[in-house]
Amino acid sequence: MIDMSTDSSSAQRPGLAGATAYTSLSHVDGQAGELVIRGFAVEELATKASYEEAAYLLWNDRLPDAAQLAGFKRSLVSERRLPAATLALLQAAARQSVAPMDALRMAAGTLILRNEDEPASANTAQRDALSVVARFPVIVAAYWRLLNGLEPIAPRADLDHAANTLYMLTGQEPSGARVRALETYLVALIDHALNASTFTARTIISTQSDLISAVTGAVGALKGPLHGGAPGPALQTVLDIGSIANAEPYLRSKLERGERLMGFGHRDYKVRDPRTYVLSFAARQIYEAEGRLDIYQLAIEVEHIAVRLLAQYKPGRALYANVEYYAGLLLHGVGLPADLFTPTFAIARTAGWVAHSLEQQAANRLMQPQSIYTGPLNRAWIPLHARIAPSSAGAILPHLGE
Repeated sequence: MIDMSTDSSSAQRPGLAGATAYTSLSHVDGQAGELVIRGFAVEELATKASYEEAAYLLWNDRLPDAAQLAGFKRSLVSERRLPAATLALLQAAARQSVAPMDALRMAAGTLILRNEDEPASANTAQRDALSVVARFPVIVAAYWRLLNGLEPIAPRADLDHAANTLYMLTGQEPSGARVRALETYLVALIDHALNASTFTARTIISTQSDLISAVTGAVGALKGPLHGGAPGPALQTVLDIGSIANAEPYLRSKLERGERLMGFGHRDYKVRDPRTYVLSFAARQIYEAEGRLDIYQLAIEVEHIAVRLLAQYKPGRALYANVEYYAGLLLHGVGLPADLFTPTFAIARTAGWVAHSLEQQAANRLMQPQSIYTGPLNRAWIPLHARIAPSSAGAILPHLGE
């Protein structure tokens, strides 16, 4: 459950800082640099679990045995096929070159639909939960191919979640190294306490709305660059630097211009984000396996230099590499274009959104935080003929309609 009560000091801070959340799903300790998911340290879970195992764990609070895992995989496979209306929407979006995250947001809302030959489900919530997780990779891959003038590739029933995600983009079965790297990413990003998109999902479901609406709202929140949109720019910084010799002059120049170094700093973590250790290790393995270790080594050196310069230019801020820095590097290593980094983040987070939505439903209380009014009082009405052109100060949309 969520308790939106705040103390007197936190109530004055923006962003609902100080609000408390009660959840058994995941725990973040920003001072210690720890992320625990259903009792497992992220370093333990992400390096060993498949995405299906991690999703099952989130939803059931236990790891599946062999039979349970096989049944769960079959259930996901049975939900992969997109409704015709979803595919038609993606085709229309591609004709207008809609951004992939916008296309995913629009398509997410159609997942309430069934295929014409699909019988009605006796358990709508269960069916919707499986549909969201199973179909997000299909939507992302189909839309990317349509956007590039190619026909979508149907999912393969014999490939697991991570492998199928990569297969549908190219039509080629991915290497084991690429599958393991993507699997590590998907599990590491599967849940992260009460982040912005998860809070959005829980708020929507708390109104007794449906799971598809909650997940669609979460996608809208993840789309924003302050939440899910920075892996691309973080990677581009490394690629623009090009060589270790260029790193310090390039980064110092950005800092002296007052620009932010993408991929560094985190609202929760005051030390290095624990997910960076997991993703850094996985990135090294994929780049080493494919003979491109120079890119990885450059990223490591850029991180070291950036942390040193941030301590110099922004003393006391404790700015370290965050998950976005190595997420971009890893996703680039498995062959994904930068425009698909945030949609792939959404693919990872679906099981977490579902888990939080179901947890909220189980002990529901409408999320309705109190507001603190900061506007004027006791205004007197001014007749139209006596009004003068107003200042735009305080306007949300200055001079709208003029």
